[in-house]
Amino acid sequence: MREAVYTEESTEEVGMEQEEPRWAIDPDWFEANNRSMLPLVRSSLCSKCRKRLDSKGKWGSLDDLMTAVRECCSDEPDYITGELPIMESVFRLFLANGNQALDLIELGRQLSERRGVDTYRTSVEILSRLLKYDQYYGIRPVEP
Repeated sequence: MREAVYTEESTEEVGMEQEEPRWAIDPDWFEANNRSMLPLVRSSLCSKCRKRLDSKGKWGSLDDLMTAVRECCSDEPDYITGELPIMESVFRLFLANGNQALDLIELGRQLSERRGVDTYRTSVEILSRLLKYDQYYGIRPVEP
């Protein structure tokens, strides 16, 4: 990000590079808030994975569920759609990409591609506000 700095002597722009914050799901946030991430990940599974896990009678660990999302569910065309709430789409996108941290520009770009509609909801401004006040999905800024 460039910041314009002006003085009385000059009107030169001085470039100050600031790193844009990157965001990801913070599993520790769930523990710190006495919550579990498992039900959220389970609810994002595709029907194939739900049936497979139900037939085994065992849902597995959080890592197992996240692997199932990454390797199977995220390839389904209806995994992230414009009908989903935007924060659910954000959460699923992080699950699909193995919880790789993303800046808001890249997050918005990927959401727009996947959701296909209402791209105004994936603008940096909207995403910034939604993520800043998230109290459900555990999405937090990642330390550089």
